[in-house]
Amino acid sequence: MKKFSKVIRGYNTNEVNAFVDEVIKQVEEMVKQIEIKDNEINVLKEKLNHFQAIESTLNRAIFAAEEASDQIKKTARQESFMLIDDAKKNASRIVNEALINAERTEYDAAMLQKNIILFKRKLKCIIESQLAIVDDIDKVEL
Repeated sequence: MKKFSKVIRGYNTNEVNAFVDEVIKQVEEMVKQIEIKDNEINVLKEKLNHFQAIESTLNRAIFAAEEASDQIKKTARQESFMLIDDAKKNASRIVNEALINAERTEYDAAMLQKNIILFKRKLKCIIESQLAIVDDIDKVEL
């Protein structure tokens, strides 16, 4: 605390006035500092509100992205099951067609085998009859 020197009618006026001026300067400086801090607080509050709005928007976007991701996964699973079912059906159809073709091929091979045997018999008969004719040529006298 400041001590003032005493004069005839109380304290020294110049000292008191200088002290009051100093106190006024300090109070004015403090008021300026408070105003600056209040402005900074307001700016920071505005930024905070802005960032909270951004955070809220990002949270909604993340939630929407998660829902879209879940839907995409669900759709992909359904499509994969459908593809697997189609593949199984196609595989069964291909196997059945292959079995039918194999049976046809076996039948065709058996028919060819029978035809070859018949051809051989007929050819043998023709050759034997031709040999008989050749043998008969020797018997014919000229």
